[in-house]
Amino acid sequence: MLGRQSIYIVEDQNLVRAGLRALLAQETDFAIVGEADNGRDAIQAIPGLAPDLVLMDLTMPGMNGIEAIHTIKRRNPEVRMLVLTIHRTDEYVHESLRAGADGYMLKDGTHDELRLAIRSVLGGKTYLSPDVADKVIHGFLVPGRATASAGGWEALTLREREVLKLIAEGHPNKAIARYLCLSIKTIETHRSNMMKKLNLHNASMLTSYAIGKGLVDV
Repeated sequence: MLGRQSIYIVEDQNLVRAGLRALLAQETDFAIVGEADNGRDAIQAIPGLAPDLVLMDLTMPGMNGIEAIHTIKRRNPEVRMLVLTIHRTDEYVHESLRAGADGYMLKDGTHDELRLAIRSVLGGKTYLSPDVADKVIHGFLVPGRATASAGGWEALTLREREVLKLIAEGHPNKAIARYLCLSIKTIETHRSNMMKKLNLHNASMLTSYAIGKGLVDV
């Protein structure tokens, strides 16, 4: 691995993880030193492996990527973090960057873009996919825009947003509880709290809201 920069992959979908591993294995200056399908395992493994960069998904079982980024950066500030996700809404981008992410790339990007993003972040730069960069810049240039448009969304916790996405995808409470490693009662509480905060009264309304926020594909 002399002269090669090390990468750790955190992604809960086996096929996506295998694809990333195969793609990056073609690069002579990269070396995959480990992988995990959830944030908690990544947090435990990264100090011992000391990767140069972590590729981080956001939606995962147990602990979401934003929480993982925050913990990893706090414990290992020298590790560079590149988010690789389907989420293109302002809120996810801003929260990832606030948590300590050094780059944010969408999963519908090309292989060439992924190589560029990785090399940019490893080179000490911040990388944003073109589709989200304009939103981020506009958000900073127009004061009060985020506050004015956010509504009840800002009141939701990260866990509530995860539950909202899973509800909108059609998963029942039992499946959501199993995926997030929580009790069914906890999921029901999150669901009830979301409905109160958003003033929505059933799963259909929650689904419509989630689609409007770009949490799920239509």
